[in-house]
Amino acid sequence: MSAPIALSCGDPAGIGPEIAAKAWAELRDTCPFFYIGDVTHLPSGTQTQLISDPAEAISVSQTVLPVLQLNFPAPNTLGQPDPANAPSVIDAIEKGVSLVQSGAASALCTAPIHKKALIDGAGFSYPGHTEFLAALAGRERVVMMLASDQLRVVPATIHIPLSRVPQELTPALLHDTIEVTANGLRAQFGIEAPRIAVAGLNPHAGEGGKMGTEELDWIAPMLANLQPEGYSVTGPHPADTMFHAAARSRYDAAIAMYHDQALIPIKTLDFDRGVNVTLGLPFIRTSPDHGTALDIAGQGIANPTSLIEALKLAQKMAQSA
Repeated sequence: MSAPIALSCGDPAGIGPEIAAKAWAELRDTCPFFYIGDVTHLPSGTQTQLISDPAEAISVSQTVLPVLQLNFPAPNTLGQPDPANAPSVIDAIEKGVSLVQSGAASALCTAPIHKKALIDGAGFSYPGHTEFLAALAGRERVVMMLASDQLRVVPATIHIPLSRVPQELTPALLHDTIEVTANGLRAQFGIEAPRIAVAGLNPHAGEGGKMGTEELDWIAPMLANLQPEGYSVTGPHPADTMFHAAARSRYDAAIAMYHDQALIPIKTLDFDRGVNVTLGLPFIRTSPDHGTALDIAGQGIANPTSLIEALKLAQKMAQSA
């Protein structure tokens, strides 16, 4: 059996510990993983065993949740992130990266972090997990993919105001996004000849220049130039006709031009099962497509479906790599 999956704890004041325990109860017989964090943060009654080596998770995960212990300095209050615990949250991520890079773990799955607590408690200087992982891996360019059984979609620009998208969306950025996506589909999803559909920036993909000229000026010519490079890429397509069932059957991943153009369709199609995947890293990383949900932490009602799907996808990607 391959190495187990590492699950970093995220902010323990959120729903991460609860959904980790629920995910283990669901996947204990089929998808071995271990929790990197403080065992005292897991819900009362969770069956656990401290491990010193990730390999131990394979043998014990069917009966208990394996935990690679990190001692957090401050008490954990559900719903109230403590900046004093920020360095330990970061340590859990760094430990997971180290283990997956060494081969001791087959993939890294990350529970949600609370960015303000990390900034306040550790001077965290990254917009989020994705950028931090890229820095740890020494990669300048990674892309965020949202994936489910119904759709894989990548936003070329992410967390910027809509007014800045036309300036930030450059030929180099779009080319790199397509390249990283195609390579990721080959290497981590086992798709030998990935088909990629690219959305237009403007309504109706500009409608021949009447609703914007970016498509005519550079997007369409750049996509045409990619064909001789061996990419199976089409577009620019009107975004409002790209995501119905018949359209989705014609591509393996869609490239969207901005955040909501990508996330609205996947969250509409499969809200609970969407998984965040980082492509372009030298290892596999997945994450549930939601945040810390501080408002419901500790109430026992958190839905673990996205984390379960993230762990299952990580396992599938590891088997395809």
